[in-house]
Amino acid sequence: MADQQDSLLREVEQEIRREQMAKLWQRYSGLIVAAAAFLVLAVAGYKFFESRRIVAEQAAGADYSAAETLSDNKKKEEAEAAFKKIAEEGPAGYGSLARLQLAAALLKDGKTADAIATYEALAKESGADNLLKSFAQLQAASLRMPDADYAEIQNRLTPIAGDDAPFSKSARELLGVAAYKAGKFDEARKYLEPLLIDPNVSEALQERVKILMSGIAAAEVGGSTKASDAGAAKASTGGTADAGKPADADASPKADAAAAETKK
Repeated sequence: MADQQDSLLREVEQEIRREQMAKLWQRYSGLIVAAAAFLVLAVAGYKFFESRRIVAEQAAGADYSAAETLSDNKKKEEAEAAFKKIAEEGPAGYGSLARLQLAAALLKDGKTADAIATYEALAKESGADNLLKSFAQLQAASLRMPDADYAEIQNRLTPIAGDDAPFSKSARELLGVAAYKAGKFDEARKYLEPLLIDPNVSEALQERVKILMSGIAAAEVGGSTKASDAGAAKASTGGTADAGKPADADASPKADAAAAETKK
């Protein structure tokens, strides 16, 4: 008798559960189906856009290689146009590399203002690699050295002169040169003296710094602005602050190394 009652109770419980599930399904079936459909669409959409991204990068890589070939073959105008198109329309990685190539081509063609604008555009590009952005900031500041005042150079280079910045040593050298040209010798020493005792600074950069420091001493003793200008000109022959030329990113990865990393 007890077994029959237990069996009956189980049947009643099962029936109640079925009714509850049916009611729940009637109430929430629309939401469940919608959620499942959303998940399927999300996965499909991700795969679609990922596929398009890969195709776009492959196409940009081919275009970039073709632009390099044009440049190697001395087809200057065609190469500039090709790099400009990639910079404007290509994915972030190849677009950034194309901006660097375009800026170099413009500079070689004597279009310094356009080269500076191209470097500045890369430095402000939100999706660009930080290494390339810092390199672009350094180059733009270097090209502005002949015409910019000390305050402008400070504003341009201070953000990339920190200890952990990839081009900090070259940035500090340029800051030292700018302070020197402005007659702010104490400021110049602040940037330059640490470079003389830094074991990670190259001999070439340290030699340039020594020339600058000698110029500071001569200018202070003689009180001559001409001495300051002459010292700055001597230092610039090392490649860092030469008017109209890009900076030598000393003790840091070059643009080509950064480019290789970006291509990966």
